Amino acid sequence: MTSLFPMFVKLAGRQVLVVGAGKIGETKIEGLLDTGARIRVVSLTATQAVREWARAGSIELELRAFANDDLEGAFLAVVATASRTLNERVYYEAQRRGVLCNVVDVPDLCDFFYPSVVRRGDLQIAVSTAGQSPSLAQKIRQQLEKQFGPGYAAWVAELGATRRLILASDLEKERKLELLHSLASRDALEAALAEESALVAKGEGV
Repeated sequence: MTSLFPMFVKLAGRQVLVVGAGKIGETKIEGLLDTGARIRVVSLTATQAVREWARAGSIELELRAFANDDLEGAFLAVVATASRTLNERVYYEAQRRGVLCNVVDVPDLCDFFYPSVVRRGDLQIAVSTAGQSPSLAQKIRQQLEKQFGPGYAAWVAELGATRRLILASDLEKERKLELLHSLASRDALEAALAEESALVAKGEGV
């Protein structure tokens, strides 16, 4: 078996087709909302949440049967229907057109997989079992959520701002690298999180 290539993809401005808007389709659509993608949903029915996203202009929703031309211009396709026949049809049509496709819960009909993700601001930690055991991926995610608490969001944002200042400085390259590595050290993290905790505690006491 060949190995998967892990990467984070920029979807802003790209068209993503979602076929199926039931409860499972809803979760897949929700995961795409903040990416800036142009989300087009085709389904015979849709949950209330999906309809509300359409009314708000967050997605384009067409309540009808899938047509092969729906894949025209799509960068990714996500299929979440209960019909094996339809799932296979969308997948093989996507293959023919060179569109990456994910048929939910059918690993053999997937070009990519949804990982289980821990999000702390700009910090994202993704876990995947290549569709073999989503339950295991979820358990590992839960463990990571405890290890990487909410305080990481502010710390990563601060690291980004400091990194830009260091890179724009006149320091020698070796010194810049030394500073960047020291800022990302365990000691620096613990100090930052301790400072944040102190500020929160102080605020609660006011």
